[in-house]
Amino acid sequence: MTKKGVVGGWLMWVLAVMLLAVGLAVSPMGNTAAREESAYSELRTFTEVLSLVEENYVNPIEQQKLIRGAIHGMLRTLDPHTSYLTPEFYKEMQVETTGRFGGLGIEITIRDDVLTVVTPIEDTPAFRAGVKAGDQIIAVEGESTKDMNLQDAVRRLRGEPGSSVKITVRRKGVEKPLDFTIAREIIRIKSVRSRMFPDQIGYIRLRSFQGTTGAEVRDALSQLMAQKARGLVLDLRNNPGGLLSQAVEVSDIFLEPGNLIVYTKGRLESQQQRFTSSTRGAGAEIPLLVIVNAGSASASEIVAGALQDLKRAPVLGEKTFGKGSVQTIVPLSDGSGLRLTTALYYTPKGRLIQGEGIEPDVKVPSETPLPSGAGHLREKDLPGHLPSEGEKRGVQEKSGKPGTVPPATQVRPRQLPAGEEKDNQLDAAVDYMKKQILAKEKKG
Repeated sequence: MTKKGVVGGWLMWVLAVMLLAVGLAVSPMGNTAAREESAYSELRTFTEVLSLVEENYVNPIEQQKLIRGAIHGMLRTLDPHTSYLTPEFYKEMQVETTGRFGGLGIEITIRDDVLTVVTPIEDTPAFRAGVKAGDQIIAVEGESTKDMNLQDAVRRLRGEPGSSVKITVRRKGVEKPLDFTIAREIIRIKSVRSRMFPDQIGYIRLRSFQGTTGAEVRDALSQLMAQKARGLVLDLRNNPGGLLSQAVEVSDIFLEPGNLIVYTKGRLESQQQRFTSSTRGAGAEIPLLVIVNAGSASASEIVAGALQDLKRAPVLGEKTFGKGSVQTIVPLSDGSGLRLTTALYYTPKGRLIQGEGIEPDVKVPSETPLPSGAGHLREKDLPGHLPSEGEKRGVQEKSGKPGTVPPATQVRPRQLPAGEEKDNQLDAAVDYMKKQILAKEKKG
């Protein structure tokens, strides 16, 4: 058989498989002969281009590279959270939810076609080195990140513990690029930490939602209750999210049974899900306040939105990130995977989180300075993001909403442990909680 015959046979097989996949994908929605013909026509054009590239391109190209490139390109026309996971990256991704992996400790995304830091994770090499939210990573080990996808970037940033990697970042307001040489570490993310403030104000900080987060919150709450906590501040700032099951479990801790926590809407019946509180949580009665900021995303927004809608806790801080889409991980036959956006999250009162975020009841902007000109990165700033209801209607975001703390409001600063930076949002939260407790005790 000639090479052309082999190529042609292979391409016809690819076409048949892709056409079958298209048919399977649309069949639940009610396929038609016209749609099948249209799909066949487009796929035929695809195979023609594939054949021409393989046979005539100036350098030989592996078939796998062409096909994977086509898949990447196809998915980039969708939202920024849908992606193809190579077998190698699929294995790496499964490690992330365990809370222990090697790397620098940064959350990254692609913004305006540039690899951008969403947030450095506390107590990690990148955080200690001074990498900031909004920094644009323009090179890794001297290699430009232009056209580099997230999977390639993660692969280059991760490595053996103890080894170093040099990244070059562009920071708004800084004239020249900044170089950071950072030693990789095993990133052990303890998702929960807690402490007791004066006047018996308990504090629990959630850094992410991992497989054990719910259990960790229950343990922390139990310890604080044993110390006679009179109120609790739940800090979800700069928490990028994680497992939906843990967001539901954490919400459950502070609710009475039978309360709707979150529900999802998608195209298929299987994507319509409702999650409710199952038992009376150990923290169902303690006075509660939630802190959020622009770095609070996904699972964090589910918790904040549920507790706010159910009148269980006021929310203080800044508007959240606005990432309210559900990603389903579909394993593929060759060991790779597909991260596919299949539904959207809604709060108990039917508020769409996607692109909207959660507005705090009490607005307290952070006084911690951002990198000059960096601004806050949110879901609506990502190219290709799924639009919010307001964007669909062409409604502009309003300013000056009720609940903003006026500049004249005085907040008593906490007694800071040695080495701890001032945190005006936490100061405001502790002060607010004290007033709420006093008001409740007077009524009682």
